[in-house]
Amino acid sequence: MAIEKHIVQPFSKPFTMANLVFHSFSFVIGLSIGILISLHLKNFPLILQSSFISTNPIAVQPPPLPPIPSPIPQPSIPPPLSPPPPPSLSNSSSELGTSNSSGTVSLKEQKFLMMHNMSDEELLQRASMVPRIEESPHQHTPKVAFMFLTSGPLPLAPLWEKFFEGHESLYTIYVHSHPDYNETVPETSVFYGRRIPSQPVYWGTMSMIDAEKRLLANALLDISNQRFVLLSDSCIPLFSFKRIYDYLISSNSSFLSVYDDPRKPGRGRYNPQMSPLINITDWGKGSQWFELHRDIAINVISDTKYYSAFKQYCQPPCYNDEHYIPTLVNMFYGELNSNRSITWVDWSRGGPHPRKFGWRDITDELLNRARNGTECIYNGDITSMCFLFARKFSPSTLKPLLRIAPLLLDFDP
Repeated sequence: MAIEKHIVQPFSKPFTMANLVFHSFSFVIGLSIGILISLHLKNFPLILQSSFISTNPIAVQPPPLPPIPSPIPQPSIPPPLSPPPPPSLSNSSSELGTSNSSGTVSLKEQKFLMMHNMSDEELLQRASMVPRIEESPHQHTPKVAFMFLTSGPLPLAPLWEKFFEGHESLYTIYVHSHPDYNETVPETSVFYGRRIPSQPVYWGTMSMIDAEKRLLANALLDISNQRFVLLSDSCIPLFSFKRIYDYLISSNSSFLSVYDDPRKPGRGRYNPQMSPLINITDWGKGSQWFELHRDIAINVISDTKYYSAFKQYCQPPCYNDEHYIPTLVNMFYGELNSNRSITWVDWSRGGPHPRKFGWRDITDELLNRARNGTECIYNGDITSMCFLFARKFSPSTLKPLLRIAPLLLDFDP
């Protein structure tokens, strides 16, 4: 059997130098195209980003590209705030406890001070933080705060109008009336805009003390107020404004009647459950119609400890308005008090209430008795000018009082 022979055939075309050059040239061209494509693909994201920026002006422009319009600024979220302070008193430029460059509070600013929606707690706290006049960088003309506690109108207002006339920079007025009372006051009146935010007051309850503290706190917001007089709707002035102002501003003491009454209407109202906070020897009694220096007024509105004890243990027939402030002053501020009242009343008829005067009672003799009928100590000296105000005068006394006022009270006729 014959063996088949397989013969290996050589390349059909021999590998020459020309072929080597051709393949080398093709390799170089291919490599160059590859490099160019790689570089193009590397720049492709920047091209896309540039295209995106051109259609979205809010995006931030990368440095290599041409400038684009600035983006619209977005508001930043502020950091968490601390708890807010008590509500603002007003929209006026004067902050609490400050005044304008002249050191006085304008009438417009005074009216703004009356406008607030603070609770009693916020009001008392705010008033207790007002700086003292000596701590203020401005010069302040000291003023007297006249605080009227009434259930409704002030029937003797025309008399007071005459009293205040011409002394606008030396006084402020505050009126606490029933919140439901809404009778309007003429804009020309000194009482216009002088009502403070109030609450109902019930005789013989702690609401009377709340009203007094409310009046004091509102008045303390004005740093210029240095003396604080509590008056009723039946009170009248016994001297001219200038004499009363000088008397109070120049005094070394406050004027609050405080005494120890051993009888049932005095010590008999003391509740032993107040001990040891308040002892029977601390117990004081006096008229609610006081005049206080700013230092004592601040301490009265700042007190919560003794206030709470009176609110809990002094119930009728214990009357807070006759004992709370007298006891507080007796315990802590006796050296600052003259221990007498400057509001005259007639107790000659006896009974639980002083005499109330009608139009037939108004005579020169009556007013002179109230003005100069006794002697007292004033700044270490004996004087017959002991009472600056008097009560209780009914609305019917207005006309006769206005008739004799020019002579006795130095009013213009």
